[in-house]
Amino acid sequence: MASTTRPHRTTTTSTTPFHITFLRRIQDTSPNSSQLIGFLTLAISGGILLLLTGLTLTAIVLAFIFFAPIIILSSPFWLPIAVFILVPLVGFLSLCGFGVAALAALSWFYRYYRGLHPPGSDRFDYARNRIATTAREVKDYAREYGGYLHSKVKDAAPGA
Repeated sequence: MASTTRPHRTTTTSTTPFHITFLRRIQDTSPNSSQLIGFLTLAISGGILLLLTGLTLTAIVLAFIFFAPIIILSSPFWLPIAVFILVPLVGFLSLCGFGVAALAALSWFYRYYRGLHPPGSDRFDYARNRIATTAREVKDYAREYGGYLHSKVKDAAPGA
């Protein structure tokens, strides 16, 4: 297998003219054939995609110019049709999306409670333990300082 980089040549002397050393430096850092073909492929592909983008935008603008009067004249018919078609369609797709999300959540909870360790169960366990620890600490804090506040209230109102 041939090497893709050229060996570095440093055989310049003080008697070598500047233009020869400059040409050698350019030759040492010039791209090899596979890099050149890759760059040409990229340039050609980019040019073709740019041309297709321009043609597409031109076709869209021309179609809009041609069909604008028809769209404007028939717009009183399009709004009710769009409302009667799009609103139920969006509702149905939302219902399907929420149903899929609910099924995924129920499946995850089922696997979690069966002990199968679904993805993310470690974070769920950490959050549950953190909430339980915080609740325990708040309860202990309230028990510790609740009596103190209760005794202060009795000092302020001895009959209470």
